Amino acid sequence: MDEDCSVLYQLYDLQHAALLPLRLMAEATQQTFQNPFFPGAYTKVGRAMAAGAELIERTTRRWGKPDFGLPTTRIQGRDVAVTEQAVLTKPFCTLVNFERACDRDDPKLLLVAPLSGHYATLLRGTVQALLPHHDVYITDWADAKLVPLARGSFNMEDYIAYVMQFLQFLGPNTHVMAVCQPAVPVLAAVALMAQADDPCQPRTMTLMGGPIDTGAAPTVVTELAETRDIDWFERNVITTVPAYYPGGLRQVYPGFVQLTGFMSMNLDRHVGEHVKLFQHLVRGDGESADAHRKFYDEYLSVLDLTAEFYLQTVAEVFQKRSLARGTLIWNGATVDTGAIERTALLTVEGELDDISAPGQTIAAHTLCRNLPEAMRHNHLQKGVGHYGIFNGRRWREEIEPKVRAFILAHDDRSKAQSSPSVRRGAKARMS
Repeated sequence: MDEDCSVLYQLYDLQHAALLPLRLMAEATQQTFQNPFFPGAYTKVGRAMAAGAELIERTTRRWGKPDFGLPTTRIQGRDVAVTEQAVLTKPFCTLVNFERACDRDDPKLLLVAPLSGHYATLLRGTVQALLPHHDVYITDWADAKLVPLARGSFNMEDYIAYVMQFLQFLGPNTHVMAVCQPAVPVLAAVALMAQADDPCQPRTMTLMGGPIDTGAAPTVVTELAETRDIDWFERNVITTVPAYYPGGLRQVYPGFVQLTGFMSMNLDRHVGEHVKLFQHLVRGDGESADAHRKFYDEYLSVLDLTAEFYLQTVAEVFQKRSLARGTLIWNGATVDTGAIERTALLTVEGELDDISAPGQTIAAHTLCRNLPEAMRHNHLQKGVGHYGIFNGRRWREEIEPKVRAFILAHDDRSKAQSSPSVRRGAKARMS
């Protein structure tokens, strides 16, 4: 590892500490010019001062893990209380159940959240839309800098093992959904369970915007991985967690480095959004300002990945394309996706997705070569990018109903036939 990279975390923390006086001054200015007893708060100059101070405060703040904030869901016209319950805890992940205060026998769904920089709360909107119709469990991944070295390491093989253990814990007639990054380890986990004839193989598997075969549709992300060797990534983005953190001395891919990459991909858009926030605040458009805050409070909250997990993912998924080529090894055994015969498959892609472009996820159908045609479904959502696949109006109104119909059609407790709104066949792309 380069010496400069080894002190990257210390430099980041030092910068945060150095900006503390500026942040405190910005907070004081914001409170002053938003005080209803201060006459200047009612002037355009006063609103501009408060808006500018808020932008400074927000851009110098360090964002912690957000809450899911889903105390209720609405089922059959009435509000039902929801409680988050940790049902299984492992060193790098907690399996959380959104327990609904009602007596319903809805399909059990394991929602596998991405471990690619953001917390599982990024899927808040996904969970919210699923709750009225499913018994939802989610993988709440840990921030690597908070996991002591004594708890061991965590790589892609461990991730696959976690998914299998969660499915076994939930038992037969469980459904699994993977959003983005976990599409590969989830498909691998289901294949391994099929190879072992595990009775807890999931009834359905929904893969949404995942890099099953990155060679099928190149993006900026795939090009970066393909044009750098693995040593470059280790030298330039891996660093050591300082000793004053619980996970001190652990090698990680830091969240703040990941966030820099996220922002740089669409820098003009992010700058423009913050300019809009300033304008909303000056005009007094509180609703638009709140929408901006809500999105960026989540977007700017990031966690660290273990170095071994990140580097193995880059190598196996983006450089070697091991799962797509049939060469992925787990605990010495080759992962055979052709073994999947009992788990129905739904793939979902976004027309404008620039992270996992259309073509990457639908490749799963080719890999599941022995799955009956009646158990294959694909949906291409027009007019949405990566985030819109699992959040927002199109997810709630168009995608979620198709996912729900797909799950119900293949659930053991339901004899209903597959909804005609779900397009059958992996070969026909939806228009």
